[in-house]
Parts: sequence; structure tokens; C-alpha cells
Amino acid sequence: MQRTILRSARRPITAASHSRQVLTKTKTSALAPLSSPAQQQKRLLHHKSKDCQEAAAVGTTAKLPEKEEDIPVVTQKKGVTIQDILERRAKAGKLVAMTAAAADSDMFKASPVGKPMAKRWDHHLSPESRIREPCVLKKAARHLKKPGIISLGGGLPCPEYFPFESISMKVPQAPNFSESATQESGKSITIGKYDVSTNAKQENGPVYDLSIALNYGQAHGSAQMMRFVTEHTELVSNPPYADWQVCLTVGSTAALEQALRMLCDKSRADSILTEEYSFSTALETAMPLGVKVFGVKMDDQGLLPESMDEMLSNWDVVQRGGARKPHVLYTVPSGQNPTGATQGEERRREIYKVCQKHDLYIIEDEPYYFLQMHEYTAAKDRRGTVTTMANGRGEEQSVDQFLSELIPTLLSMDVDGRVMRMDSFSKVVVPGSRLGWITASAQMVERYIRHAEVCNQGPSGFSQVILHKLLDEEWGHEGYLRWLMNLKGEYTKRRDVMMDACERFLPREIVSWAVPKAGMFHWLKVAYPLHPDASTKSLLEVEEEIFNLCIEKGVLVGRGSWFRAEQHNHNSSPASQEQHREQPKEMFFRATFAAATPENMTEAIRRFGEAVRESYRF
Repeated sequence: MQRTILRSARRPITAASHSRQVLTKTKTSALAPLSSPAQQQKRLLHHKSKDCQEAAAVGTTAKLPEKEEDIPVVTQKKGVTIQDILERRAKAGKLVAMTAAAADSDMFKASPVGKPMAKRWDHHLSPESRIREPCVLKKAARHLKKPGIISLGGGLPCPEYFPFESISMKVPQAPNFSESATQESGKSITIGKYDVSTNAKQENGPVYDLSIALNYGQAHGSAQMMRFVTEHTELVSNPPYADWQVCLTVGSTAALEQALRMLCDKSRADSILTEEYSFSTALETAMPLGVKVFGVKMDDQGLLPESMDEMLSNWDVVQRGGARKPHVLYTVPSGQNPTGATQGEERRREIYKVCQKHDLYIIEDEPYYFLQMHEYTAAKDRRGTVTTMANGRGEEQSVDQFLSELIPTLLSMDVDGRVMRMDSFSKVVVPGSRLGWITASAQMVERYIRHAEVCNQGPSGFSQVILHKLLDEEWGHEGYLRWLMNLKGEYTKRRDVMMDACERFLPREIVSWAVPKAGMFHWLKVAYPLHPDASTKSLLEVEEEIFNLCIEKGVLVGRGSWFRAEQHNHNSSPASQEQHREQPKEMFFRATFAAATPENMTEAIRRFGEAVRESYRF
């Protein structure tokens, strides 16, 4: 596979420097401008030629300081701003990353001086993960840095044979993000096959095109998108340890499967903790791996740390069907699926402390993080305000204010490097992109990449180049954050429509709920003990009856039992099996306010209320 090394104004930490126990100094090492045609040619990997040589030339590597005493000390700021990123990019110069360029976050993030190194997590890794070796073809690519080398070693097709000359699309321009505004005043943009090579001399020219994106790439994803998500992670979380890295993923579901295989092993009787009601696909991912899942009690803020601590402190392997004490926590802190619960800042800190006490590794799955909504105001108190779906609230809010009001991430609190955060573009841009990223310590990201090399070889080039064109070249970080601010307003209004409908159509003496503060789900509790047949019908039978009545009346909701964390545990002890066969003690239904129109949402809730009333003969 082809590889080129990125041009970077400075690279404060690499895998080699990670072996140092303490980081004290860094050095800025800028490459000289490439002014001559020969020098420019050396920087270009792909160009259109008759013989379609795979490696016309390979970029050079930014050198590390040879002597530590030559490295000036730099004071680390508490936070990173968009202006910091713009200045850093200007200092680095144009990004040159051709086909299958190798990259890591150290090429793009701020100096980590003053931050500690992450702890090692060897004892958490599965045997499968520990024995993975680097891909030999990618290891061989290190020789391509030799100027003028002719590669016959890789299997990259010639881009002349890619049947796509260009891709065009029309996108919104900040702050006019509505569909109608895009139709009227959106910008039409085009991605060509050879945009990079044909504009090589332009300092602000394109850095990514179809000839690069549609060829094979590195398993960590393109350098172009890696730069963007690394900077975005700094803006949002700015992890408090030095050696954090990012790696692009094929969406968070695939990332979770890889993470579980990295951390868990059936032969060790491994198990994980999660919310007592959890994302059904996550449960279905763990089950065939032979990994048992145990649910922690919840309240309106999600996981109860005291319940988790008690559970772990009194873990009994026999009572738990042979499962050893969990060493992994999987949690969705914001707008949790299915309950809609959002952990507050103090709750997150308490959970992190429990994980430190019991040495749990944390998988922080945050697809809904940016859908943190405004406080709910009842319809009777909103008279005279705008309630259409066209405008969001808080339009005058600055990007800095938006970021400061977000609940701090677990990653931002992670002084140990024990968090693997999973981000995704699915819920905030387009789910069909199947593109996201993980952030974790260098050790864990390296193990993740070893898996990705033989699993999927990285995300789709189409997705990467299209999102890079939109997010990086067109919107930039400020434009993307303003898009997220717009979504916050839009989802607030959608949530409010559903809350209004619940207040209007659901019998409060039977159905109760907490107003969701983030995400796209509403968790409705239906009082099973009040059902007239509670003495003769099980909770699951009543749940099924209400569900079927909903379908008859034309509304689809999710049954709460679908999301029970421990329903998929198999091969447990007889006592444990009997415990798991117990009926759930409470009855819930999940509704979403993500897609239906306000009118349809209102009607759907009315139909749900009608189904409940009919079942309860109310």
C-alpha cells in the first residue's frame, strides 16, 4: 500500500517520544517552502501520467529534534480556541497528504507539554488484541519515503480507471441552514479527481480529491479528516493527558464491536457494565461474543454511581453465573438510548471515580452529545414565541458560549487515559456516511488500528472526501459548530412538540415521564400495577397488548423490554437464569421525536394515549 508522510510545521510527540515518562519540552521544526518545480514534484504522490506509476514521488518527513536541550519549553493553555487552530494551520502551511498517507493526531494537535502520559492498559486487553501484529504491507510502505523510489510493491489501482471525474453537491451556508434556504442560496461545490495536483502551487488550494480519497487508504482514515476531528476534539474535550490519539471509524456500531473484541474475551468469562436499559444493538453486539452484560440502576440522570460501586464491591462470581467482575463500562452519557437520560457534570465525575476505584475501562458512546437542548417551557407559557420548525433558539449565542454550556465529556475528565470516546457524524450530519472516530490513549488507538487493518481498512473514501469538503473546506470549525447550534434549536422544538402532546393526550395517573435534556428519545413509564388485569397478566403480556394496540391504531413505539441489559445473558447458573427470567418490575415505551413532522408527532402521541386507555379500560 502506498504511503506518504505529511508535511507538518511541528510534531511534538511521536510513537518514539511516547516512551519517555515525562514530557518537558518541544520544538518547532518547519519545512522550507517548496518553490522549484522539482521540489513541488517531490511532494506529489499522484499525478496523471501515461504509465500511471503508483508512486511518482513521496513527501519527506518532518524531523524530530535530535537533542532534548534544543527544545524550548512551551506553556500549555487550559483550552484550545478556533483562533489557536487557525494560527497553527497557518504556521504549518498547506497540508500535503497524498494517497494512503500515514498520519496521527500528534501532527495536528497543540503541544501537550505539562500533561501526564496515559496509564497502560495491557491487563485489560484481550488475548486476541495482544497478539495482533501490524500489516506487513503497510510496514513495507516506510521505504516509500526514499525520493525517486519506484513502487512495484503495493496494489493500488491507477486513478485513471476510477469512473468518477467529479462529484457536485449543493450545501447550506452558515447561518442559513434550513432546507428552503439551501435551495434558494446554498452553494454548489465540486470535488474533482485531480484537484490537488492541478492546484499544487496554490497555498490555499485543495488538499483532498477523488484520486486520493477513492484509492486505498490507511486504516486510521485520511490525514485530511483526521486533522479536522483531532482539532474538533481539542475544542470540545481537550483531553488532560498528553498521548491521546484519534482514529476514524466506520460508525460507532462497528467501533463498539472492535472495542469489545479488544477488551473482552469469552474464555476469561469477561463481562461489561452498562445502564439497566441500554442500546439494543450494543447488547446484540456483545451477546454473540460471549460477553455477559450487567445493568446498573438508573435515575433521571442515568447511571447511579453508588449502585455501580455497590454492585462491583460485592461481586459474586457464582451468583453472576460465572462472570468475573466487570472491567469495562459501556455508557451513553447524553440523551441515552433508550431512556433519554443525561448525566450531569457531577454525575459524570462520580462515575469516573467509581471506575478508578474498581479499575474499569470506559467506553463513552456519545452520538447525541451535541443535541443538548434548551430547558422545556410548557406550551401555555410559550405563547407569542416562534414555534415553527424553520428557526432555532439561541441564534445570537456565540460559538464559545455554546461550547462552554455543553456538559463536560468524560474524555475531558480522563486523567488516566481510561476512556475510549466514540463520536459519530450519524446523528448530527448524515447516518449514511458511516463515519465517526474514536479518541483514546496512543496505546489503545494503536491496538484499534491493528484490528481495523484486517477488519475494514478504514472508512469509505466517498464519505471522507464529501464530509471534508463540507466541514473543513466550506464551513470550517466555526461553521460546523454553528450547524450544531442550529440542530440544538431544532431538536429543542421537536422535543417541545412531543412534550406538549404528552401533556395534552396522555393520562397522567397512568403514564409518567421526565423531560429529556438531550438526544432524540422520550421514555414513557406506564404504571403496570394499575392495570385492571395486573393480577392475571404478566407485565410483558400487558406491554405486548399495548404495543399491538398501538400498531392497530397506527403508531409505532419501542417496547421497553427490548432494551433490558441482562436479557441476552446465556450459560448462567440456574440461580442466575431464574433471576433473569423474572419479569421486569416496571413498564416503559420509547418514542422518538427525531423525524416525524410536528403534526404527525402530535397525532402519534394521541394514538398512543388512546391505546393505553383502551388497554386500561380507562
